[in-house]
Amino acid sequence: MSESSEQWRVEFDADVTFANGGALQTQGFRLDVAGPQIGDAELGELFVRHLGLLMVGEVVISNKRMLREPHKGSRGTVGAQAQPEARPGQRVVDLSHVIRHGMVTYPGLPGPEIGEYISREQSRGHYAPGTEFSISRISMLANTGTYVDSPFHRFADGDDIAAMQPSRFADLDAVVVRVGGAAERAIERGVFLPYDLAGRAVLIHTGWDRHFGTDRYGEGHPFLTAEAAAWLVGQRAALVGIDSVNVDDAADGARPAHTALLAAGIPIVEHLRGLEQLPPYGFRFFAVPPAVQGMGSFPVRAYALVGEQR
Repeated sequence: MSESSEQWRVEFDADVTFANGGALQTQGFRLDVAGPQIGDAELGELFVRHLGLLMVGEVVISNKRMLREPHKGSRGTVGAQAQPEARPGQRVVDLSHVIRHGMVTYPGLPGPEIGEYISREQSRGHYAPGTEFSISRISMLANTGTYVDSPFHRFADGDDIAAMQPSRFADLDAVVVRVGGAAERAIERGVFLPYDLAGRAVLIHTGWDRHFGTDRYGEGHPFLTAEAAAWLVGQRAALVGIDSVNVDDAADGARPAHTALLAAGIPIVEHLRGLEQLPPYGFRFFAVPPAVQGMGSFPVRAYALVGEQR
């Protein structure tokens, strides 16, 4: 029998530490693997996926031993794939902050100015008796409220908001990755290991939206590490969203998460809210901006449609 036709399993010990505290130790654990050549890092990722462990900080593998054994059907490993949860009925969950006159989105940047261009009283002279309209005007930064970043936000030759097709923002299969309660601000790639992310909107639930509109919102917020952003790119995420002030550490001028994600053409939605209302799977995500040329970012009405998968 050739090596390629043989089935392999691996036996190992694992020490797991979690980002929100606590640890897990296993001895003599076995998993299906594709072949006898597997590194500790890859094995640690398979282990996390098999058990569906959330908020993993680090996995240390020891006493690894390869075994020629038939596969047992390990979850998240050879031939396995996570399946979305089905939900009866449908409901719409609003995930956007309301844009109000003078509101602060990103601390230090001016809020929008909202007012009337033509009031109802002024309009009455243009229409039949009893008919009136209000025409409003708004002056604001593109980065106001809940908004999406396109590659042009970071790169001069990248696609702007108008150049990106609506399918990049609309009707996306999505997952929620929950990291609330973590001891560290930095969100590492280990928290994403239990999830099948390819082609999905990845919404990172930190709970930081509870500080929106306060000075606290811009200080000490959760953010993606460069390694986590690179992992999301490698997993071919369709979109990345977060309920924090920035997907990057605001103190890091290099902005590695923006750089990696937008270089790969992955839109970023920042300042989400209400992610605690969503299931981990089984919903569609929408965050469509108007097609404005020359804009790298623009506000969206982000929402989720929760119900049965089509």
